[in-house]
Amino acid sequence: MQPSTSPPARGVEIRGSLSKGFDQILTTEALEFVATLARTHTDRIARLLEARSDRQRQLDAGTHLDFIPETRHVRESDWTVAATPADLVDRRVEITGPVERKMIINALNSGAQVFMADFEDSSAPTWENMIAGQVNLRDAVQRTIELVDTARDKHYRLKEKTAVLMVRPRGLHLTEQHLVVDGVPVPGCLVDFGLYFFHNAQALVDQGTGPYFYLPKLQSHLEARLWNDVFVQAQEMLGIAPGTIRATVLIETLFAAFEMHEILYELRHHAAGLNCGRWDYIFSFIKCHRAHADFILPDRGQVHMEQPFLRAYTQLLVKTCHRRKAHAMGGMAAQIPVKNDDEANRAAMEKVCADKLREVRDGHDGTWVAHPALVPVAQAIFETHASGPNQMHVMREDVDVSASDLLAVPRGRRTEAGLRQNVSVGVQYLESWLRGHGCVPLYHLMEDSATAEISRAQIWQWIRHGAQLDDGRTVDTCLFREILHEELEDILSKLNPGELRQRRFDEAAALFNEIVSSRDLPEFLTLPAYQRLVDTSKTNIQANQE
Repeated sequence: MQPSTSPPARGVEIRGSLSKGFDQILTTEALEFVATLARTHTDRIARLLEARSDRQRQLDAGTHLDFIPETRHVRESDWTVAATPADLVDRRVEITGPVERKMIINALNSGAQVFMADFEDSSAPTWENMIAGQVNLRDAVQRTIELVDTARDKHYRLKEKTAVLMVRPRGLHLTEQHLVVDGVPVPGCLVDFGLYFFHNAQALVDQGTGPYFYLPKLQSHLEARLWNDVFVQAQEMLGIAPGTIRATVLIETLFAAFEMHEILYELRHHAAGLNCGRWDYIFSFIKCHRAHADFILPDRGQVHMEQPFLRAYTQLLVKTCHRRKAHAMGGMAAQIPVKNDDEANRAAMEKVCADKLREVRDGHDGTWVAHPALVPVAQAIFETHASGPNQMHVMREDVDVSASDLLAVPRGRRTEAGLRQNVSVGVQYLESWLRGHGCVPLYHLMEDSATAEISRAQIWQWIRHGAQLDDGRTVDTCLFREILHEELEDILSKLNPGELRQRRFDEAAALFNEIVSSRDLPEFLTLPAYQRLVDTSKTNIQANQE
């Protein structure tokens, strides 16, 4: 693998290696398309990120979140989003996963109505992962994708009937350091969206479907307006009919929960619905209230969907979506099948069933799962309890959610076991992430960066405010580092020498300690972690050149 030595398009520089097939994605025309998007929107994204910081500083200073008075007319007036495309009417079960080749094939074949291919939380954004993911998605759209596993004597290829494909680009906060336009790294979201749209939009339309997206981590209707402008520009540039793009927005920040109507309104010509991104939402709840001791959360495992602040948020989402004739999508079932332990597997499946039954009874139109084995479980519940392919007729007029409902602090215990779980999950996830794996099975759950964010933010919060465990001990830096050392020793003791040489646990533990012990809560753990990926990429390129 060798880096590109000359810009393939005006003002464009590729700083990553060019593996097999990358030249078919990073064409001059595709890069010019992405460069135009970058020149139009990069500065605006920077201003929106600064606006995020300003709002957080206001919360730190003691202001409280509330519904925006200036947009009351949007919330109170009658309007609906564009009519739902035929192939998105039924979204009862959606499976998600990284843009890895075998995962894409298995997810499209899973029997789910929709597969969300994820460049974000479940993918570590190495250059190799991001561009190989584009190759994989192009092959999936063209239905030529296949994989031969000679070691297991398996041949993976698409079935005749597959799930509808949606794509989640990275959040606004992440840049792509390996692609530079006019000396400035391109926002990762524009790389992911731009390359996928350029190579696949027309082919998708020709097949009777369309370029469908999930938008992560939005915090305001102004960020939704940015995406709408990106969609309008992209469609105009390629001659795609206006409104062809459809996007579902993940409501996974506390800020966005107060602007659901406004977000749908800004995207009304392109909107397909809202989704309860509950793991990131819990993380956002901690982050928004980082300066305030009266918002300390209990153990992560006790912040379940029956907590009042989560009940209020999910039911408000259903009511909002159905008033606007948009899909209201439920959250992720992170459980995975437990092999060789029937009792543990039964308990895990019972949790999935209870979660999905709650969602369908609340009026959700569909739900998320992380593993193909959960598709029939969720499918059966929605087919049994929903009266059709969606529940947009369920208006939830009984729901009346106030700002105080959304801000209700969850109650529960803080335990040493909870602290240890946060440390163990955080370190193991970061270690896998640094090796390029963004979706990691741990303790019978599929962990991604959203769940890891909860773990590290919760420890930071407990240390920052001197939270007490149920045994009376105060959580401080010394206790955290003692447990970090013990958990790391336990993890390492279970690895053989060959595995130890291939792993990056010392680096992951050091980074986790740095993030948790910092004076200020880092916005996202993926920001300092991404720099490690960039440094590793540079080292590999230099080694290949020597």
